[in-house]
Amino acid sequence: MSAFVSGLLLGAGLIIAIGAQNAFVLRQGLLKTHVFALCLLCASSDALLITLGVLGFGTLIQQSQTALIIVQFAGAAFLFFYGLQALMRALKPQAIEDIAGTGSSLRSVLVTALALTFLNPHVYLDTVVLLGGISTQYAGFDRLWFGAGAVLASFLWFFVLGYGARFLIPIFQKRRSWQILDTLIAIIMWVIAYSLIADFVWG
Repeated sequence: MSAFVSGLLLGAGLIIAIGAQNAFVLRQGLLKTHVFALCLLCASSDALLITLGVLGFGTLIQQSQTALIIVQFAGAAFLFFYGLQALMRALKPQAIEDIAGTGSSLRSVLVTALALTFLNPHVYLDTVVLLGGISTQYAGFDRLWFGAGAVLASFLWFFVLGYGARFLIPIFQKRRSWQILDTLIAIIMWVIAYSLIADFVWG
């Protein structure tokens, strides 16, 4: 298997897993709100982190324990409050025609996406540390091809998720569907938030 295909498949496996970032992109895709800019930002952020990993910055991340702890608690707090917002929406669900046109500003969407990306230590571990570590199996240009494959997987996934969400719009004509989605988003946010601080709570 070529380094490029290996990077593509491994990158896809890590990125497609359900998480805070994907849940946010899905919701904005359903609302057709700033989809292109959001997908581009998420994919570019991943590309930056993957590139850092391939260039060997994973060791620095692993050594920065204090920085990781700060990010863990900041990320947990942000995810908790974002999950709380989702729960509030679930308690007062709206149909998609009621929500359309009332979405967040471009700045708000991008700031939220940046927070969901860079305040989640799992992102660093998956991209910089894990992908960066595996890339060391390859030498020279093969290592760069591995990174390119992982970057392509990120771009493909976010744009497919963001623009593919509109095919689910008929389902979300019902308030019940939005209630279920926002409840799931709240659960995802809180599970990830808990996972970030579980070691400190029970350790």
